[in-house]
Amino acid sequence: MMHMKYQQIASELFELNRSNFKKLLPNNALALFHANDEFPRSGDQNYLFKQNPDLFYLSGIDQEQSILLIYPDCPNPLYREVLFLRQTNDHIKVWEGHKYTKAQAAAVSGLTSIYWLEDFDNILHSIVHYADFIYLNTNENDRYAHTVPYRDLRFIETMRQKYPLHKYERSAPLMRKLRAIKSSIEIGLTQKACDITNAAFRRVLKFVRPGVMEYEIEAEIIHEFIRNASTGHAYTPIIAAGNNANILHYTDNNQPCRSGELILMDFGAEYANYNADLTRTIPVNGRFTPRQKEVYQAVLNVMKAAKKLLVKGTVWNSYHDEVGEIMTAELLQLKLITPEQVKNQTASYPAYKKYFMHGTSHHLGIDVHDFASRYEPFAAGNILTCEPGIYIPEEGFGIRLENDILITADGNVDLMANIPIEIEEIEALMNA
Repeated sequence: MMHMKYQQIASELFELNRSNFKKLLPNNALALFHANDEFPRSGDQNYLFKQNPDLFYLSGIDQEQSILLIYPDCPNPLYREVLFLRQTNDHIKVWEGHKYTKAQAAAVSGLTSIYWLEDFDNILHSIVHYADFIYLNTNENDRYAHTVPYRDLRFIETMRQKYPLHKYERSAPLMRKLRAIKSSIEIGLTQKACDITNAAFRRVLKFVRPGVMEYEIEAEIIHEFIRNASTGHAYTPIIAAGNNANILHYTDNNQPCRSGELILMDFGAEYANYNADLTRTIPVNGRFTPRQKEVYQAVLNVMKAAKKLLVKGTVWNSYHDEVGEIMTAELLQLKLITPEQVKNQTASYPAYKKYFMHGTSHHLGIDVHDFASRYEPFAAGNILTCEPGIYIPEEGFGIRLENDILITADGNVDLMANIPIEIEEIEALMNA
């Protein structure tokens, strides 16, 4: 049974994730995880539902209004792991289509105790007083600024009112430890997202020519994604011709692509809630100018050198400093900065930052900027992007290249190694 667009994931993934989570809980702790809210988009529509990453990670359940309860020491063995689901009815079947049956949810999640949502309050109330700790979840991603009240926060209020004397704890620090280390099934799903992204990029190489609009390129990408059972874009794609590439989060994608310009394209497929994150920069007319080649090669040199540093034990800050030094050498070669500027640079604003103003890497997973610690050394099982760029508004172009890198016990693996990146290969494919 294929409930979602993607093939059903082996339930071992979620069983393993729960078992790892339980090992981090203290004795007699009860943890609760909620599905994301459904957000209204207009008078009679919601935004496309996107599952809460932590609930998905622990259950594989991709449906709204679901709740997961984990209480390993529960005196009633029935309630040690419980999933609560929205119960379907004839009206929902007709208007919204399929919802999980209990049997399907069990097959997806590996959970055996499954109840309808209406039983949640009673079941929780019958066991909560035996627990010492209650672990609740909120979004603690470094890149999230809290502006919209959401289900997890409302639930914290409810719980504190009902059960004021329990010890409340945060699940997020436990999830941060767990989610950063990808298991083999997760690596396979990420690889699948990368492979679909590869297909889209190769399609674009055949399609691009002077006169096309940025949005026509975006249309080719989404066509290839959907054709390959991706659930869509992992994030809003950037299709930036010419000087638009110097706007880091450009997403208008509504300008013509002219001969002589470069197009910076930052896009990735989502597959089964796992994400790819690719950037390529190509010449509109299929040939780089000598200057474009020179800058492109410099970015590629930095990327190859940075990739070598993405190994077990590398520390975030020193990694970014080291990449900064490699970039500085390339920018000196390109005559974009002078030795004088490097000599007088400050720690907070090194000379290279004028042309390369963002970080080189972020963790990748169920969130595109995945939930992970900035202070833990990189570990086997981490997947990180590697994405240096050089942006030159005064020359009317910007170049970024980005691949997704898996750290293993002995080195790393480029999950995008088969996506064209060398100048010769790009030109050959565009002129084939």
